[in-house]
Amino acid sequence: MIAIDGPAASGKSTLAQNLASALGYLYFDTGVMYRAVTLAALKSATPIEDEAAVSATANKLDLDVQPPSIDDGRQCDVLMNDEDVTWEIRSPAVEENVSQVSMYPGVREAMTRRQREIGLRGAVVMVGRDIGTVVLPEAELKIYLDASVEARANRRYEECMQRGSPVEYDDILEGMRERDRLDSTRTLAPLRPAADAVILDSTKMTINEVFEKALALAENATQIRKA
Repeated sequence: MIAIDGPAASGKSTLAQNLASALGYLYFDTGVMYRAVTLAALKSATPIEDEAAVSATANKLDLDVQPPSIDDGRQCDVLMNDEDVTWEIRSPAVEENVSQVSMYPGVREAMTRRQREIGLRGAVVMVGRDIGTVVLPEAELKIYLDASVEARANRRYEECMQRGSPVEYDDILEGMRERDRLDSTRTLAPLRPAADAVILDSTKMTINEVFEKALALAENATQIRKA
């Protein structure tokens, strides 16, 4: 079990995808589960601002994440009540509401339980903001991928520009600083490295350099476990 945490735009999703591919593991971005809850609430016309109702929806959902069954660019299958919603959870409506849904303690508690169930199957690279500290503290390898806020803002800026989305770097930087503040100071599962996490600073590293370092850590952890 490999847990990868870190702030926005640190490169943790790319690293997790590359590691999962190299090791033949399931790539599991826990954010997809909060998107699924959001989709379920929207489909059932549950008011997103009704915390109790959305939390009840989360507790009733049968969610699973499995290796990709279709070669259409997906990194995994997201199943909600046995329905493939892998691409549906990427809709603009879900994008607009998922942040609020993911803040509800009842939703996070329900999703954490399910994430643990999936993670404890093993052979998984799980990525998020509280994996090593809350969701999967028994993971054999925990990586906290960090980078300066300026470097992360620049990466997000470049991504937006490549997509043809006009943005201002200063706006992205300001927004990222605020997101960091909220993530690190929230009462429930704040963003922080696990005590036994390996901290990688990707500020001056290429994607390949980060991957090679993490792969070596994973291989070393596997050898230690076998021994």
